[in-house]
Amino acid sequence: MLVTESRPRDLKWFHAGPLLYGDWGTSRLYVLGLAFLYTAHASVLYLAAIGLFMLAVSWAYTIVCRCFPDGGGVYTAARQINPILAVVGSTLLLSGYIMTAAISVVEAFHYFGAPASLTLPLSVVTLLGIGMLNWLGARSAGRFALLIALVSLVVSGIMAILAMPFFIRGLGTISFESLAHQSVGSGWVNFAKICLALAGIEAVANMTGLMKHPVAREARRTIWPVAIEVVVLNLVFGLALAGLTYQVAGTSLAEMRVPDDLRLQEARAALIADLPPDWASSLSHTRPFALSDQQLRSLQDNLVVDYRTLLEHEQAAAEYTNASMRIIAEESSTHFFGRRFGGIFGNIAGITFGLLLLSATNTAVMAMVSVLYSMAQDGELPRPLTRLNFSGVPWIGLLASVGVSIAVIAVERDVTALAKLYVLGVCGAITVTVASTALNRTLDIGPRSRIGLWALGAFLLLITLTIGVTQLESTAFSGSLIAIVLTTRYLLGRARRLAPEPIPTPAAGWLAEVRAQEGQLQIDPNRPKIMLAARGRYQSEFAVDLARKRGATLFAIFVRTVRVLDLRPGTAPTIDNDADAQEALASTGLLAKANGVPYVPIYVVANDIVDEILDYTVTYGCDTLIMGKSRRSLFSRRLQGDIVAQVVQSLPSDVILITRSADTPHESRLVMPAAAAVVEEAGADPPPAQEKPPVV
Repeated sequence: MLVTESRPRDLKWFHAGPLLYGDWGTSRLYVLGLAFLYTAHASVLYLAAIGLFMLAVSWAYTIVCRCFPDGGGVYTAARQINPILAVVGSTLLLSGYIMTAAISVVEAFHYFGAPASLTLPLSVVTLLGIGMLNWLGARSAGRFALLIALVSLVVSGIMAILAMPFFIRGLGTISFESLAHQSVGSGWVNFAKICLALAGIEAVANMTGLMKHPVAREARRTIWPVAIEVVVLNLVFGLALAGLTYQVAGTSLAEMRVPDDLRLQEARAALIADLPPDWASSLSHTRPFALSDQQLRSLQDNLVVDYRTLLEHEQAAAEYTNASMRIIAEESSTHFFGRRFGGIFGNIAGITFGLLLLSATNTAVMAMVSVLYSMAQDGELPRPLTRLNFSGVPWIGLLASVGVSIAVIAVERDVTALAKLYVLGVCGAITVTVASTALNRTLDIGPRSRIGLWALGAFLLLITLTIGVTQLESTAFSGSLIAIVLTTRYLLGRARRLAPEPIPTPAAGWLAEVRAQEGQLQIDPNRPKIMLAARGRYQSEFAVDLARKRGATLFAIFVRTVRVLDLRPGTAPTIDNDADAQEALASTGLLAKANGVPYVPIYVVANDIVDEILDYTVTYGCDTLIMGKSRRSLFSRRLQGDIVAQVVQSLPSDVILITRSADTPHESRLVMPAAAAVVEEAGADPPPAQEKPPVV
């Protein structure tokens, strides 16, 4: 059997750093605008606080990476504590990735300057393109992500220099006036809202399985430069944004004292109060709303003016909220070089950051596929999620990841609303990772570090609970996803409990048993012959019982399908490195041996399963063919073809075809392999085979 000692470790810190930045660094592209929207010139306090918090989380993840050098993250860390906790944490991470894909692709077209009416179709087409790119297993996407991350670093550095005058002006505008008008609880809630700045840090824990040794050193060198860059430039650009002359409803950002979120709520509330009561009852002052042309025609002119003024205010606020870095690039370059160059540099920055966001979308889709694949491999989600296409990509998980991202965008495209759905998954997953690492006593963590992890975990838990209570949309989204996954997990567990117990693995292993069976091949031309082309214990029991009763020789075929185009010399699968085939053929052979049935295992590598089944059935003169009923959906059978239907079309008329479900138990008095093994070990003769009835 082919055994590899470890995955190739060729990722150094200067490779992993840009990858981490491409995920973590993109949060700046919407966090800065949201921070100013909620807190105005007190945003620097929040950005400084979130910066310290990010540094603390970065320190925690250096420990996480050191403790899990073969691939960490929430699933690995939590699974060592409790499988259900691992499922909950992974599902929270999954919900975060879903919202990352949605918010990143929407924000990308804001940075590109696309019209709002085209955001949905462009986002859908882009997600489908990303899905197709990953379907083909394109490795160039990774190199493209690194290139875009490096270009965005260069553009950010130029912007930081050009934005210095606005940064200095922003320092002079720092004000905590807005904090005087809100309670401590409201300030804490606003802090929790912008904790999505943490989004992306989990990515580094998943890279450790590919990092060069020593992993702890490479992880530190990966995390700290990115963390410092993100924290420092968040403050620089946050202050520069606060010093801009960009106008919103007649007030520049530099002169705005009341947060725009409150200004918009007051403007909406004032307009709603003047509207007809039957309209007002369905409108909210906390969210944008639209009036139809018919409704506008029935209003007084002054109310129409107020409504249009509100729309202009919302549009201007959305501009700096959705594309704050583009606004900073355009305003700062205009200050030095004039409006024309400012527009050009703004477009360059917009395109660069838009591509970075699309790269983050691609990363999020791949991460979703990876999470689904890992959970399915461990039996937490349906096994079909592990099925690979010809490029080695889990295609069902890929379709699900792209589909759910499109569904989210179809329902909601407002960045503020998407951020609210986003933040619980991000903070929840990080909370589970840090708390699980602190709780795991088997990990080599010093007392002081463990106390620090406990304190940070408690703080993260408080933030997560705050988000869960105050952001009900996020709670509903993540909670529904957790409920779906846990329900699926329960149903899978129940199905496994009802399924037959597998035949015990021989002491020498399945491959040795297959080799032993190959050495005992004796085909009696006078016996009837039965071909088994189905897997599962019930199928094997049925086939062995039928062969025993008929005095027949049993053949079992396992066809490993591959594309001929994908094969290179020396790379074709063999029985030596195909664990599924070893178990399927050897377990049937053990059952046949225990019941005195002659048995012939067949292993075939081919690109067409139907031709091989028909060929071997006819070649060996089998009069009966046993196949399993397809479990695939009607769509899948239409797309890829129904194997049973294709066999029926070409099967000779003198061969009987028996199809049965793999879940259908077979009642018989067969001798089980384990019982036969015990008799042989005791030195006694095995029980005599039952008398075979005459062939009918």
